[in-house]
Amino acid sequence: MSATRIAVLTFLTMCAFAGNSVLCRIALKHTSIDAASFTSIRLISGALVLWLIVSFFHRSREGKGNWVSAFALFAYAAAFSFAYISLTAATGALLLFGAVQATMIGYGLMKGERFNKQQLLGLVLSLGGLVGLLLPGLSAPPLAGSVLMLLAGVAWGVYSLRGKSGGDPT
Repeated sequence: MSATRIAVLTFLTMCAFAGNSVLCRIALKHTSIDAASFTSIRLISGALVLWLIVSFFHRSREGKGNWVSAFALFAYAAAFSFAYISLTAATGALLLFGAVQATMIGYGLMKGERFNKQQLLGLVLSLGGLVGLLLPGLSAPPLAGSVLMLLAGVAWGVYSLRGKSGGDPT
């Protein structure tokens, strides 16, 4: 795959992730839907669309589900929705993506992966920014929402790591 294609797909993916945060925040702050109902609609809609895709493109049912991965996805969605009751979209996205990366990088380190100096510097700077964001002060985000979003990020990281060896997701 060309570097340009990778850059474009990465950009589009990051826009979709940011859009997810913005749309969730709008739904929870500017409509009457509660976080539990919002999460239920998201998960049921996602399951229905996945079922339709699998039904349309795959005739066999060789694969089987995984309850640990399903729970990680549920934990992400629930914590994400409840966190956005009190967090701004920008703060929530920073916390979420930082926690996802910290989870996945931490797992890699536990498995024996090592960083070069440039990667280590990037990790230290990003974790420093995350800690700085959460320090108590005039601009610190609400603690409960922050903890929920960090939990959502860890759950997403776990879900992603479990899917790494899962093969075809459909």
